[in-house]
Amino acid sequence: MDAIVTAGGIPMPGEPLYEYTNGSPKALLDIAGKPMIQWVLDALGEAETVKRVIVVGLLEDSGVTCPKPTTFVPGQGGMLQNVRAGVQKLFDLNPEAHHVLTVSSDIPAITGEMVDWTVNACQETDHDLYYNVITRQVMESRYPNSNRSYIHLKDAEVCGGDMNVINARMVTANEEIWDRILEARKNVFKQASLIGFSTLLLLLVRQLNLESGIKRVSDRLEITGKVLFSPYAEIGMDIDKPHQLEILRKDLAQRVRA
Repeated sequence: MDAIVTAGGIPMPGEPLYEYTNGSPKALLDIAGKPMIQWVLDALGEAETVKRVIVVGLLEDSGVTCPKPTTFVPGQGGMLQNVRAGVQKLFDLNPEAHHVLTVSSDIPAITGEMVDWTVNACQETDHDLYYNVITRQVMESRYPNSNRSYIHLKDAEVCGGDMNVINARMVTANEEIWDRILEARKNVFKQASLIGFSTLLLLLVRQLNLESGIKRVSDRLEITGKVLFSPYAEIGMDIDKPHQLEILRKDLAQRVRA
């Protein structure tokens, strides 16, 4: 399977990581002696299931490398726009592409084993979207001070992972759905128009379980989706705030020493 790494984003003044980046791309933050994205590229290089890598948001002269064939694409703005640009480049390189792994550059603790677990977990069925979630128990057992935000459901407390699998043709063949998802990302009322106000209400009163929630959203968007309960907290341990940066700097420094 091919992989798209989203590496766009430069923290602006007043944002939590600005003092660490000072106008440089977030993906190039130093983590235990390497750019943050380099850890992600190393994991993809180790993974047996990954054939090629497309990096969206950095240029080829950024200094990062990957053992797999790698293509760099300029950033397009937001994360979902970058995914779309990556998929379009993927079809240039591989017109027969079907599913694609999408990985954020800010989960540097992942390994090749975790990448392979995600890809292999998607081989048993043929859904449009496979979405990794991590339970609160798994996350806090591995990173007790991460202060992640959780979605409170009837049957679980989960946070989302930043390594998922999508049907590439869903991105290019159904522009209307993709545009609606883009538009709704940060607007609760527009989100409700996608999933339905009754679903949003059930979620708010914690009466919705994960499987029924996925079914409602999938039916509303006319796509098929499957949740992957990842055993790896690292897939959801993204770096958005300084304390998360420091946690992973210490964590990966220990990995280097080991």
